[in-house]
Amino acid sequence: MRHRPILLVEDNPDDEALTLRALRQHNIVNSVSVVRDGAEALDHLLGGGSAGATAYPALILLDLKLPKVDGFEVLRRIRADARTRLIPVVILTSSAREEDVLAGYQDGANAYVRKPVNFSELARAVRTIGIFWLLVNEPPPGCLSPSPDDAAAQEAADNAPG
Repeated sequence: MRHRPILLVEDNPDDEALTLRALRQHNIVNSVSVVRDGAEALDHLLGGGSAGATAYPALILLDLKLPKVDGFEVLRRIRADARTRLIPVVILTSSAREEDVLAGYQDGANAYVRKPVNFSELARAVRTIGIFWLLVNEPPPGCLSPSPDDAAAQEAADNAPG
């Protein structure tokens, strides 16, 4: 069985590239699907052709400032749908505004991480997110269960630099 994918919802190409690089650098073996606006994220998860065709993601990394539909609305819609409400959502954003942090948690985020400006700090943050949500965290029974080859992923993460 393959590892379930990560969904990265990010409109900034530079932040997308840095996040993907950080995941690869730390041997996070899950594939990553990238969507670049809130409408595309909702279509990917809840409607259109792609939602039923592939497994739901094991983790969603969600930016807040998105075109078409902002990250808060995406989060509210994810949490309102029985198919997606238990998927871990980590807000990964540059906003440090207290009201954004509070709104993110009120709307159902599992974590709120401010993107560091330094790549090595971003890489450490992404590694920590990946290891916790994909390997350490115990998903709800019968939902989002880890694949049998997670032991290999754990070993890769343990041997990753940093």
